Amino acid sequence: MHRLSWRGNLESVKNLAKLALFVSLSFAITFIAGIGVRYLDLQVEWVRILPQKPETILTIVISAARWALSLAMYTSILLSLSYAARRRCFAPATVICVMSLSLLFNYGVSFALYHWESVPPAETNIKQMGEKGLILSSTLNRNETAVVLLNGTAEPLGPRVTAIPDRPLFFQESTANVNISLPPIPFGDDSPWFIKSLSIDFKLSQEQLHRRFGEGFFPYFTYALALVFLLSSLDFAIKLSVWPLANLFVGVLAFRGVLAVETFLNSPEMQDLLGSFFKNILPAQAVVPAIFFVFGLLVHTYSILFYVAKRRNKDED
Repeated sequence: MHRLSWRGNLESVKNLAKLALFVSLSFAITFIAGIGVRYLDLQVEWVRILPQKPETILTIVISAARWALSLAMYTSILLSLSYAARRRCFAPATVICVMSLSLLFNYGVSFALYHWESVPPAETNIKQMGEKGLILSSTLNRNETAVVLLNGTAEPLGPRVTAIPDRPLFFQESTANVNISLPPIPFGDDSPWFIKSLSIDFKLSQEQLHRRFGEGFFPYFTYALALVFLLSSLDFAIKLSVWPLANLFVGVLAFRGVLAVETFLNSPEMQDLLGSFFKNILPAQAVVPAIFFVFGLLVHTYSILFYVAKRRNKDED
């Protein structure tokens, strides 16, 4: 009996170690991939917007890393809970492991990004998107409008030549004060709306985490802990069906819902409403974390009661 108990404990430790490794790898892979995708997206966005001051490579990388941090947090928790459900890991240990590692990784990356941001721009390289005569076009179609920046991206609002189909070439000395109707820049974005909305929500989520990190350790830790606690409570959504793929799909919908709710609660209108409603109960910055924690606690309680009822039915049978 003692040997069986020892083997069972050893197996639990191995499963927990595998889960910790899976959480770490999923976070790292998602974070690195997210940086790459967001970096390319910011390059395209930079070309479309054409800011007056060129961006440095460091600022673009930091912006991409912040966005990828929010993506990695949501994705790694979802994948880890799905992995734990397939491996039948002990639920309390799973929640503690996922929450601890997620908070550790988030704080470590946020700490590094916050200090890298203070590096003087003069010590970093300027991101060069092209030399003099850079041609910008919305598509590869020859019948579309094109803009030629005569001084390149070093002076994006400087002299340019605009080529419009069925119209003569138009030269502009400067676009700082122009009163002529020309095709708008940025050029049109044909990305599907659900992808754009997801990208926007991740951006707003990381901005919220970044702002609270700047306010201090306690505001950041309170918000991050409440959010991770809520996400870890969605473990029940990944165990609804006997089909792993269906459970993963349900989990994706649940996590997308939490991301949308997070964006909604942190909107200025909702912040004013919640602040006026809870002004005599909680500080303004603690309202949203309290909501996350209460809902996460309710979901965890439901999961425990459902598990107990299920075990009781099995024992009676």
